[in-house]
Amino acid sequence: MTDHKTATREEWLAARLELLEAEKALTRRSDELARRRQELPWVRIEKEYRFETDEGTASLADLFGGRSQLLVYHFMFGPEYTAGCPSCSAIADGFDGSVVHLANHDVTLFAVSRAPLAKLQAYKRRMGWSFPWASSFDSDFNYDFDVSHTEEQWQSGAVEYNFREVDFRPTEESPVLAEWASTVGTDFATYRREGPGVSAFALEDGVVYHTYSAYERGVDGLWSMQQWLDRAPLGRNEEAGFWWRRHDEYDSQSTHRHATEAGHDE
Repeated sequence: MTDHKTATREEWLAARLELLEAEKALTRRSDELARRRQELPWVRIEKEYRFETDEGTASLADLFGGRSQLLVYHFMFGPEYTAGCPSCSAIADGFDGSVVHLANHDVTLFAVSRAPLAKLQAYKRRMGWSFPWASSFDSDFNYDFDVSHTEEQWQSGAVEYNFREVDFRPTEESPVLAEWASTVGTDFATYRREGPGVSAFALEDGVVYHTYSAYERGVDGLWSMQQWLDRAPLGRNEEAGFWWRRHDEYDSQSTHRHATEAGHDE
């Protein structure tokens, strides 16, 4: 027997209509924020960045692929990693199929990581993805857009991320942090010197402009799994901890375990 509040269909409909008004207000607010993103001033990119891609060495302008807009997902995959971040991997599962739709709307979507191209290609094959992925291994790109940090920055406790200065060093050893790091084959400090994010660029008259970037919860909207869970009866169930895995790492035992932890056995 559930301990959740129950109701008649009529009572549910009344509560649902009340919630609908709040959802409509949120949608209108989201539309307003989208317009404000597009109204942000553009910043000309002066530095020459170089990337390694499946087609060879490329400039930032080359990544546009003949289109006028470029979206970059800053995928956490450092040179020392043995696999991509599982959270970034879940996000990539969601946007992989969007690439063709964006391309037909004058937008190129690229993932960019610091790991060497061969590592990215091997992991991409493992995951079965088709989106373009570039290596910024020998470039300042990740550092300039605050999604990679040097060991010196980490040790100083003054990392620039999400438009503020933060200290990512844990105050004590955490099994959860150790588990996160183990999923990519590193220690936590090495793992967290990379960060997720998204950046947008425009190409006009041969000049590349930076138009937008977002980090941390600013990337939530791109994580389609979370959007689905927000509409499920138990939501994200975040108290269950780090439950998600790469899509080829789930098994029936783990699925059963997570259902049990949520209070719902088979």
